[in-house]
Amino acid sequence: MAEPSFEYWHPSAAYLYVLHLDGPALAWEYLRRDPDYRHDWLRRRRHPGAAQRWGLRLLEDPDLDARDAHLAWFPDHDTVVQLYPDADPPLDALPFEFWRIPGHKQLIHDGRRLVLVARLPGCCLRLALAPALEEGMAYVHAFRACQSPCARYRTFAGELDKLAAARAEPVATAKRRPSQTMLLELHTLQALDGTLAGASLRTVADVLYGPDAVVADWHADGDLRARVRRLVQRGKKLMRGGYRRLAQLPLLEQGRSAFDAKRP
Repeated sequence: MAEPSFEYWHPSAAYLYVLHLDGPALAWEYLRRDPDYRHDWLRRRRHPGAAQRWGLRLLEDPDLDARDAHLAWFPDHDTVVQLYPDADPPLDALPFEFWRIPGHKQLIHDGRRLVLVARLPGCCLRLALAPALEEGMAYVHAFRACQSPCARYRTFAGELDKLAAARAEPVATAKRRPSQTMLLELHTLQALDGTLAGASLRTVADVLYGPDAVVADWHADGDLRARVRRLVQRGKKLMRGGYRRLAQLPLLEQGRSAFDAKRP
């Protein structure tokens, strides 16, 4: 008799891509697991305006992970760099050259404009292209005015530095070692998937930390059990609206989920 196959959430290797996601991409990983969002996706033809309830310009297929999804958050995350034609370019102005932008590229039309997403080792660039911008044109960067622009400008400048560095360095750059924060995201998503699949906390612990650790440390008031419970609670909180912080979206009123907000 053949042995039963692993549940889809068992192999930790399937989650390694999470270690290199930024805030907007991580937000999608939590949102796409929300059963209410998945329900809205299935009935999207009858309710075309549902995307706004989730902070999106357009609904995206929840079966696509952050590597393949074409996401358009509303309002834009601070990392989105807007490009416009330069109305008064100097003689040495740099031209817009689509094919010289490094990385794996995706073009997304969000209903208003074209957004270019370029993925490179260790970073993801998002460029919002003005309708009038054409290949070879001189261009300028823009970011939205705000009450306290300094923090937004630093984020904006950081994205431009990434773009400049990516153009100067070979594409085959080694990825940085993942941080403890990103390891936490990996474990949180894996624990959340296990819970959504109906697994017990003990089963989740067995998959994440191994059967030996469970046999040695699984007690009613033990640290391992508390750690797994915190991971599941954290995952549910991020799935049910906490993802909005990762995407820099306005937070919902306290005590309301996205599911509550969409039904008067």
